Amino acid sequence: AILEVARFWLQRGVDGFRLDTINYYFHDRQLRSNPPASATGANTVPAVNPYGLQKHDFDKTQPENIEFLKRFRALLNEYDAFAVGEVGDEERSVQTMADYTSGPEMLQMCYSFELLGPQFTPEHIRNTVEGFFKVATDGWPCWAFSNHDVERHVTRWSEHPHEAEVAKLCISLLASLRGSLCIYQGEELGLTETALTYEQLQDPYGIRFWPDFKGRDGCRTPYLWDSSAPNAGFTDGKPWLPLPSGQMALAQQEEDQSSVLHHYRAVLNARGASPCLLTGALEFIESSGTILSFERSTKGEKRWCVFNFSDQDTVLDIFDGYADAVFVQAFTRHAKVYCGKLTLGAFGTVMLAR
Repeated sequence: AILEVARFWLQRGVDGFRLDTINYYFHDRQLRSNPPASATGANTVPAVNPYGLQKHDFDKTQPENIEFLKRFRALLNEYDAFAVGEVGDEERSVQTMADYTSGPEMLQMCYSFELLGPQFTPEHIRNTVEGFFKVATDGWPCWAFSNHDVERHVTRWSEHPHEAEVAKLCISLLASLRGSLCIYQGEELGLTETALTYEQLQDPYGIRFWPDFKGRDGCRTPYLWDSSAPNAGFTDGKPWLPLPSGQMALAQQEEDQSSVLHHYRAVLNARGASPCLLTGALEFIESSGTILSFERSTKGEKRWCVFNFSDQDTVLDIFDGYADAVFVQAFTRHAKVYCGKLTLGAFGTVMLAR
């Protein structure tokens, strides 16, 4: 029945589907109860949510899921269509991403919540990306830093004075990784999480668990088109949620060449024009402290990508062979090369091509 619903839309000409909570489609045939969660187990839900009291062995990520997804992919192939799946798995999400995308019978790509949490360190980024490619045979990941379920990443990962700088670093990093990427509405403006009162909430999840968990409405507020228009150009009526305050709308960022919006455009255009960034291999380079460093490469080109996660200047040696390399301007901010050394300023980024 589900496949027939999908066929209905494919016949109408849709290009594909985004599949919610893709590993929840089957539960245990014997209807066994989940065991209690261990005190040290991985948990991505608020502590107040009873979901976290169980170890979800029997209500998701069942082996039958694989066979169903093969049938789904076969249907997609009839229409040359595409799907991306969302994986929600506390303890093995990277492995599940690989299982669900490895081979031509499975989905084209999946994403998980590994990079949608509070951890924003070079070590965590490296472990997540390396972890996927270690277990995926020929699978393809999709990376995201924000979506409709989590606090906006600029708020999660930055202090107020650094929000725009962190927003620019994040898209430079996201667009440098091997894999596809998802961008959540508003992050191209550098929007931050909106603080709401209990009376303003619409999300049942937040209403039920307030005040320990304040819900997901803070990232779902209306888009800011033009600060000079009523309701920032979003609607002539009363919006479902209040507008974000104190943030720069799209029309105003259009006029500011240094805005987050223009940086997003420059980075995404540069990525789209680079076979090296689109399909090249990725190899991490040992670094210390607040630096994330890796090389992207194809047969005809190599690119060294470096990111400073701190608000302090950092100096490091030029990686082998890049002393005379060319700056990729869209990806380079607060960076200079001198006498064999690379200096990165606060939240600085650099990409050198050779």
